[in-house]
Amino acid sequence: MEDQIEIQNFDFSISGCSNLKQDEVALVMVPFPAQGHLNQLLQLACLISSSYHLPVYFVGSATHNRQARVRVNAFNTSDIAKIHFHDIPTPEYVSPPPNFNSLTKFPAHLQPSWSACMLLREPIASFFRDISSKSRRVVVVHDSLMSYNVQDVSSFPNAESYILNCVSVFTFYCLTCLSVGLSVQLEEELLQKLPSTDGIMTDEAREFTASHYPYMDIRSGDIHNTSKVVEGKFLDLLAQLEFNQNKKQWAIGPILPAKLDRISNRENICLDWLNKQPPSSVLYISFGTTTSFSDRETKELAMGLEQSKQRFIWVLRDADRGDIFTGEARRVELPEGFEERVKDVGLVVREWTPQPEILAHSSTGGFMSHCGWNSCIESITMGVPIAAWPMHSDQPINGFLVTEILKIGLLVREWEKREELVNASTVENVVRKLMASEEGDAVRRRANELGETVRQSTEKGGASRMELDSFIAHITR
Repeated sequence: MEDQIEIQNFDFSISGCSNLKQDEVALVMVPFPAQGHLNQLLQLACLISSSYHLPVYFVGSATHNRQARVRVNAFNTSDIAKIHFHDIPTPEYVSPPPNFNSLTKFPAHLQPSWSACMLLREPIASFFRDISSKSRRVVVVHDSLMSYNVQDVSSFPNAESYILNCVSVFTFYCLTCLSVGLSVQLEEELLQKLPSTDGIMTDEAREFTASHYPYMDIRSGDIHNTSKVVEGKFLDLLAQLEFNQNKKQWAIGPILPAKLDRISNRENICLDWLNKQPPSSVLYISFGTTTSFSDRETKELAMGLEQSKQRFIWVLRDADRGDIFTGEARRVELPEGFEERVKDVGLVVREWTPQPEILAHSSTGGFMSHCGWNSCIESITMGVPIAAWPMHSDQPINGFLVTEILKIGLLVREWEKREELVNASTVENVVRKLMASEEGDAVRRRANELGETVRQSTEKGGASRMELDSFIAHITR
């Protein structure tokens, strides 16, 4: 894919802008430089560009724009080719490897790359200045963690901004309430079980997040990568909070294509292997791009999978560095002979995988996940139940939403026990329960039903499609 998509050089004039008509509305996406955030902004860019034929610009450091393109899932190269990538020179920053032996799983090694992105305000403002002179209206959709960088949008009379929230509405609502001392509106029984926010991030990351708060009020509204059929109750509760009452809200998710038939026939080792497995028989295991396991943790997981005797695809990768194109990635070692022993039932993959297509495959029957929101919404959309194993940030509360509220998953390990080793027998028991028990079958049925409802919500006349149409009508008014 990398050689199919040209990597443009940075230039303060805007590639593709010469085609802009004066009366046109231009969309500008400003993502936060972490995979789970880059991915959602690029998916939204592709969805709007291909469905509504508006010019869309994707603005970020050259390194992270390249990362977004190389790893794009669930879209054709023709969809990506329509997006105008605007590369800002990447500020210098250190890109250390993750500390895989750390008891806390928060990816503190990425902090230098996040801090470096605070230097992008001026070139982003320069881009706004250029494009606002050539468009009737400029609509900036940005990550909440880029609020400081886009603050100059308010100085252009024909520009407005919206935040795409890259976490679940439930998590956003809970964290907002807890941060300002409001009580979370939940049944008492659920409230008792709600995971604490202790240990979800480092103090430095909290300060970084807080540094964006003063600039969030500039936005005209919020877009959520969720559906009313999943989180309608919490969208209503969120809208009632005082600081949201003059902000418009749209729940337009899932923003990935709900129908993946047109591209799932591409050649890929995972999809080829899944084609040979029985329906709903395979557990897909992936912990995203910010989780590293120690050798001991990897060994316990491997033994648990082997002992469960269930089919699986395991994506075995270390967490990303801040710059994924530098440094050798650690090769995570498995117990001796493991891959040979499980070759008839399991596949271990060390490269980037087409996760949405794997989850959409009829042979996939479960997903062991860290519960990042990308993974959750993809799994929900495809009707696949989740073995929830949260690691940091929004993941513990996302995992709670999946297991306790939606009841489409099982918990691998409680958040309060996050620093304890998850042993092989725990893994074996959870895998067997999800993949080969009556309880697992009931969870799978609920996940299937919810997935069907979510996919319908993206069809013409469905809740999410109407929300997206409403958003586009609003910004092109």
